[in-house]
Amino acid sequence: MKKVLIVLIVLVVVALMLGSSFINSRNQMAVKREAVNAAWAQVDVVLQRARGLDPNLVETVKGFAAQEQTVFGDIAKARSALLGAHFSGREKSRRMDNWILRWGACS
Repeated sequence: MKKVLIVLIVLVVVALMLGSSFINSRNQMAVKREAVNAAWAQVDVVLQRARGLDPNLVETVKGFAAQEQTVFGDIAKARSALLGAHFSGREKSRRMDNWILRWGACS
């Protein structure tokens, strides 16, 4: 009878140890699952913020494109005016040198 009682107590202790190990594992998995969900939520926040900045970027690029078109149009007009002007050889050479010094870095 004592042997049966000892075996029964040992079995109960082993079952309690296995049960507590199982419960501990489930709790750790739940904590890790919540950490993963929080990380994905942070990714979603960053992507939403990036999507919110897209219209600003598009407008900035449009502004720069318009300014660039104006600048290149002005350069083309100045270049055609310079090349179409009627000057003597020396005057034309001097004006061309001045123009190159002034606008040469832009083109």
